[in-house]
Amino acid sequence: MIFDYEYFKREVLTLTGINLSCYKESQMKRRIDNLISKNRVVGYEKYIACLKTDRRMFEEFVNHITINVSEFYRDSNQWKVMEEKAIPELIQRFGKNLKVWSAACSTGDEPYSLVMAMSRHLPLNNIRINATDLDKQVIEIAKRGIYPEKSIAAVPADLKRRFFRQTGTEYKISDEIKSRVEFREHNLLKDAYPTGCHLIVCRNVLIYFTEEVKNQIFQKYHSSLVTGGLLFIGASEQIINHKEIGFFRKSAFFYQKA
Repeated sequence: MIFDYEYFKREVLTLTGINLSCYKESQMKRRIDNLISKNRVVGYEKYIACLKTDRRMFEEFVNHITINVSEFYRDSNQWKVMEEKAIPELIQRFGKNLKVWSAACSTGDEPYSLVMAMSRHLPLNNIRINATDLDKQVIEIAKRGIYPEKSIAAVPADLKRRFFRQTGTEYKISDEIKSRVEFREHNLLKDAYPTGCHLIVCRNVLIYFTEEVKNQIFQKYHSSLVTGGLLFIGASEQIINHKEIGFFRKSAFFYQKA
C-alpha cells in the first residue's frame, strides 16, 4: 500500500468523520504536514497509528484542522451594522422570538457576542442562540466561558462591564449570557441543518473549503433560512453566485434570502 495523502484522507474520514477532500488541498496538506513534523513523526502511516492510540495527539489534530480562530466582536464595524441595522430589521420583520444559528461557533466568542448585540434590543429572556461546532474541545471551552483579555478587547466597554468578571488575567462571561446559548456538535459537511432560521452566522470558516463545497453549504444555508432571513459571513468571504442561489446582497457581509 502507498501511504500517501489520499490514504491519509481516507483514514481521517474513518477516524473522525471529517472529509479532508472538502478542504482546499494545498492549504490543508501544509497545515497537516507541519503538525506531523512538529510531533516528530515520519510519514502518514505512522501519524495515523499515533492518532489511533494517543488521545492527546488525536485531540490536537482535530483542533488543528478545524482551524479555531475566534474573538468577540471580530471586525467590530460589521458588528455595528449587526447591532444598529440587522437586528432591528429582523425584530421588525419577525418579532421578538428570533431563531438564530451560530454555525462553526468555535470557542463561543461569536454566539456570546450575538447575545450581547441582541440584548441592546431585546430582553435576555427573549434571546436563544443555537451554536454548533465540529470540535468537542472548543465546545467545552465555550461552555466554560472563560477568555483571555485579548479575546474580549473589541467588546464595547458598557457590555464588558455588565457581562464580564475579571479573574486574574482572564475574564469570565456572566451566567445570564451563557444561559441564552445552547451548544452542540455539528458537522457542516454531513449533518442535517436546522430549518426556519431568521439569522445564520458563519464567519471566516468557508474560506478553507473548495468552491464546490462552499457553494453546497451556501445553498443549505439558504434552505435553512425563512424568506427575508439573513446570513452573516466574514469580511474575507463572499457569495459569488448569490443571485443564482436566491440571496439578495444587502452589504459585503450580509445576505438576505429573497
